[in-house]
Amino acid sequence: MLDDRAKLLLKALVERYIADGQPVGSRTLSKASGLELSPATIRNVMADLEELGLIASPHTSAGRVPTAKGYRLFVDTMLTIRRDQAQASALSPTIAPDQPQKVIASAASLLSNLSQFVGVVMAPKRSSVFKHIEFLKLSEKRLLVIIVSPDGDVQNRILFTEVDYSSSQLIEASNYLNTHFAGMAIEQVRARLQQDLQRLQGEIAKLMQAAVQVGSEAMTQDTSEVIISGERNLLSVSDFSSDMGHLRRAFELFEQKTQLMRLLDVSSQAEGVRIYIGGESQIVPMQELSVVSAPYVVDGQVVGTLGVIGPTRMAYDRMIEIVDITSRLVGNALSQGKS
Repeated sequence: MLDDRAKLLLKALVERYIADGQPVGSRTLSKASGLELSPATIRNVMADLEELGLIASPHTSAGRVPTAKGYRLFVDTMLTIRRDQAQASALSPTIAPDQPQKVIASAASLLSNLSQFVGVVMAPKRSSVFKHIEFLKLSEKRLLVIIVSPDGDVQNRILFTEVDYSSSQLIEASNYLNTHFAGMAIEQVRARLQQDLQRLQGEIAKLMQAAVQVGSEAMTQDTSEVIISGERNLLSVSDFSSDMGHLRRAFELFEQKTQLMRLLDVSSQAEGVRIYIGGESQIVPMQELSVVSAPYVVDGQVVGTLGVIGPTRMAYDRMIEIVDITSRLVGNALSQGKS
């Protein structure tokens, strides 16, 4: 257990390192902490902190830098979030109600611009409810099925048929589906359609069955995706620009997206802003990266996650505020977009 003096010194060291990016020596720490302690006393405390695994000494410097464990203690027990009302007000109109894809893209860009790091947003999973369906004849025995969800998402699927349907038959089929099933989940439509087959003409029934099948495949598949903005910002971060290996691994992470999906999926199961520091667990695959994330809510339901990815040496208090405000803006924009 750290005493108050050790906590103050660790807090001052982390804050100084975040601000300057240089290992912190005992003389600098004495000034930054405001404590009237001798250099020898400070060195002894730093030695204790190093033994606890909270700070480390780079080979090329007599100063110390925080470890993942040190950052975690700082974030969990020493971080003070000051709400910047001016910043919150300035952000409020930034994300306007629109189609989900545009809202998500705007949010990723906003996170990147504000943080000067990488903004990531996990898009909402596609609804399986359909609002409208339409058939467009492309050629003989080849149709385009157009399915529109209540939130405006449009799915197009090509359907190959055994017979060549006339325009009137296509209109009849789409009118029947839209009149009887609009607003229902696609699986409900499949079940109800089975009951109606007796009363429908054979060929049109086959067409509607085929349309529901491709609609089900289009709308119920796992279509969550991660939108990333600002990867190039890492080129100007000294922690990465000085080490091409770090930079290469970061860009591989953004390119593959699988680990990002897993991380953001974990974040969606937590309430509020969460911080994941590289090196402290397997959740963040790179020791040099930290992730500040939060879920966003539409109609009382968590539908996705967003966050900022940057170096472990980041201003966590500011990132928390940026992510928190943006998650609320996204939830509001998507909720208004549905109404």
